Amino acid sequence: MALKITVIGTGYLGATHAAAMAELGFEVLGLDVVPEKIELLSQARVPMYEPGLEEILQRHVAGIEGSSGRLRFTTSWEEVGEFGDVHFVCVNTPQKHGEYACDMSYVDSAFASLAPHLKAGSLVVGKSTVPVGSAARLAGTLGEGVELAWNPEFLREGFAVSDTLHPDRIVVGVESERAEKLLREVYAGPVGEGSPFVVTDFPTAELVKTAANSFLATKISFINAMAEVCEAADGDVVKLAEAIGHDERIGKKFLRAGIGFGGGCLPKDIRAFMARAGELGADQALTFLREIDSVNMRRRGAMVEMAREALGGGSFLGKRVAVLGATFKPDSDDVRDSPALNVAGQIHLQGGQVTVYDPKGMENARRLFPTLAYADSALDAVRGADVVLHLTEWQEFRELDAAALGEVAGERIMLDGRNALDAVAWREAGWTFRAMGRPRA
Repeated sequence: MALKITVIGTGYLGATHAAAMAELGFEVLGLDVVPEKIELLSQARVPMYEPGLEEILQRHVAGIEGSSGRLRFTTSWEEVGEFGDVHFVCVNTPQKHGEYACDMSYVDSAFASLAPHLKAGSLVVGKSTVPVGSAARLAGTLGEGVELAWNPEFLREGFAVSDTLHPDRIVVGVESERAEKLLREVYAGPVGEGSPFVVTDFPTAELVKTAANSFLATKISFINAMAEVCEAADGDVVKLAEAIGHDERIGKKFLRAGIGFGGGCLPKDIRAFMARAGELGADQALTFLREIDSVNMRRRGAMVEMAREALGGGSFLGKRVAVLGATFKPDSDDVRDSPALNVAGQIHLQGGQVTVYDPKGMENARRLFPTLAYADSALDAVRGADVVLHLTEWQEFRELDAAALGEVAGERIMLDGRNALDAVAWREAGWTFRAMGRPRA
């Protein structure tokens, strides 16, 4: 008999996982405690921008014309317990207010609510990013005859659907052959396509996600630290990155210097990792992550100072600043801990008249920074601006007509905070062009 799958929590991770499981052929029931989310998803709509997700929902949500009907949503724990064989817990683990540690209250609540309704023989699978040691503790909250596994997620915003259906690896922390067998059945499609299936114990599975994010953060902050050195020595960080990227031990990916990383995962994950290492008495092993975090935050301030210098080195008062980008990365509407909005906010607080444009993140940006001005297009944002800051590397911004923007700008000064624009093309169009970690001309 085919496995029936439930997904607990239908935020970014959960909604994507539920849709992908239906796409892989399973009957799926998603649960959330927020009725508005369930109502939206039951109409095959999502509260966030993620390419391809609504199309999959349209194909599978019950009640949608032409759908397979394999995917439903509910607020009932009883229904979930009765329905499912494998239960994926996909709730959020945000950073605690005023602390580095992550907030486990949503995970703990999900397990406490689910446990009384589970059938004997069920498998609960944690996908949330949690401190190492959490799985062993949570296993003790489940009833007799119910097993736990840990299966960390590695989703990249903007590529989440593909990352779920065609993962570059599947990691499962298990304590029995039966749990491994069930998860091999769940992921038979991707494994059949060649996705590696890595079987570990609980602690290793929990560490994989935070270790991967810490390595990625280290690589990004390393090249940003090199940008600082290049600025001091009049070197070119783009050429430096190209040269070291040819070394197979290093590789070319994530060596683009700029204003650093943000979002809802990378910053909070490395901070939570440091906090947990301290609790385990291994804090010295991760002290380097403090500097990684520091370099990352410092680049935002460097962008503000670059803008100040471009405007003559004085006050931002009365100066009109156009900011291209609000999301923390392209192909997403996520503005959580966005370096772009952080820079825009700093300049605004120092008296600048800041106007922001982003292809997908405007609504979320307005909610977070209601005092900033917002434009409906890049052209409108740049109109009359004394300086333009490129802070999120959307394809739309790489394809901008520099000459057309120059016609409406107050001053033709472009500062590239992502090293993604063609410096030659902008200079040929009459712009003063500067980028982080690069020579002035």
